[in-house]
Amino acid sequence: MVRLNEVRPGEVAVAAPAADDAGLTFIGRIRTPWASRLECPRQGREDGPTCRIEIFEPWVAGLDGIAAYERLEVLYWLHESRRDLVRQSPRSDGETRGVFALRTPVRPNPIGTQIVRLLAVEGATLLVRGLDCLDGTPLLDIKPERTGFTPLAPPQPGDFQVGDPA
Repeated sequence: MVRLNEVRPGEVAVAAPAADDAGLTFIGRIRTPWASRLECPRQGREDGPTCRIEIFEPWVAGLDGIAAYERLEVLYWLHESRRDLVRQSPRSDGETRGVFALRTPVRPNPIGTQIVRLLAVEGATLLVRGLDCLDGTPLLDIKPERTGFTPLAPPQPGDFQVGDPA
C-alpha cells in the first residue's frame, strides 16, 4: 500500500543539494482517472483505462508520424514525489535497497517512464493505455518504444548490430 511521505524503518533520507537547473520543458500534460497517489496503480497495464496525453504548442508538430507506432515510451515528471530517500523499503519488509536498484517514484529526479499502447491520435491529444501516473502529471517526452523502433538513418560505424557480442 502506498503511504504519503512515510519514512519506513531502515530507510534513509538525505538533504538534497541546491537544484542545478537542467532546463527541462514540460511539453504537455497527462490526463488519467487518478487524483491521488493512494489511488494510482504501481505499474501501468495495457488493459488499464484509456488516458489522454495532451501536447502543448509549439510541440504539436512533433506528433507528425507518431500514429505509425503501436507502442510508445512516455517520460513524465512525478511532481508529487518526494526526492530525498536514498535507501527505501518498498515492501515494508525491513529490508532496504538503494533508490537506483528500485523502480520507485521516490527518486532524486522523479522521472517516470512507461511503455503505453497508442489507441488514437486526435489532433494534439494521444489516447493511450498503460499509464501509472496522477491526473495532471507534466509530460517530458514521448518516443517510439525502443524494441519496435527501426532507425531511419543508415547504420554508422560503431552502431550495435544484431548478432554483435554484448
